[in-house]
Amino acid sequence: MTEPQLSVVVPVFNEQDNAAPLVGEIVAALRGNALLQGGDFEIVYVDDNSRDATLATLHRLRAEVPELRVLHHVAQSGQSTAIRNGVKAARGQWIATLDGDGQNDPADIPKLLAERAGAEPAVKLFAGWRVHRQDSGSKRWASKIANAIRARMLRDATPDTGCGIKLFERDAFLDLPHFNHMHRYLPALFQRAGWKTVSVPVNHRARSSGVSKYNNLNRALVGIADLRGVAWLIRRGKVTAVEEVS
Repeated sequence: MTEPQLSVVVPVFNEQDNAAPLVGEIVAALRGNALLQGGDFEIVYVDDNSRDATLATLHRLRAEVPELRVLHHVAQSGQSTAIRNGVKAARGQWIATLDGDGQNDPADIPKLLAERAGAEPAVKLFAGWRVHRQDSGSKRWASKIANAIRARMLRDATPDTGCGIKLFERDAFLDLPHFNHMHRYLPALFQRAGWKTVSVPVNHRARSSGVSKYNNLNRALVGIADLRGVAWLIRRGKVTAVEEVS
């Protein structure tokens, strides 16, 4: 089997009504796309032990979409673990991620691929930047404050680290330290590993169905501990060039 040029990893939990529309949009954005050098891609959905009909919907879609693969967590493990397991199972050398709620626009994946085509090899992460967020006012303000605190502590020069749509090299990602909620700190972690990152303005849409799995309070509580942990990792990290002696 030919390895795909790109793997699109989508973590989901209780998104039964968003699965089919989002898969259709991913297919429409990527089938035959010249940036994929032949158009080969796969879609890897990771169901985080959903309690609704998400898994059944994905099984039905597999018969209609040959690019679709479905993984299932036997116990709910969180978004970061779902992303990592999807990346580990992916066959593409480059990974695009999308949130499963449909707020990220799959039409932006070719935009990230175009940025990669013109970037230097040291850039291993292209992070979406939701310039015009379609969330509630309280959620936008909470994210603005959190981003300001994160930028001050981590100095990752990233305006929107929490955007779900990203493009990164598979091997570079799997070399990063893994912990719960790590997906919110990928720019800082890539930079810690010695790679460069680029933020790319992308579209953002209102949720059409389902409910958000987070609220401002639980984000803030876990965010404080996470920030301290990531800041510690950055302080303790060291990147050294290695050359082979002949």
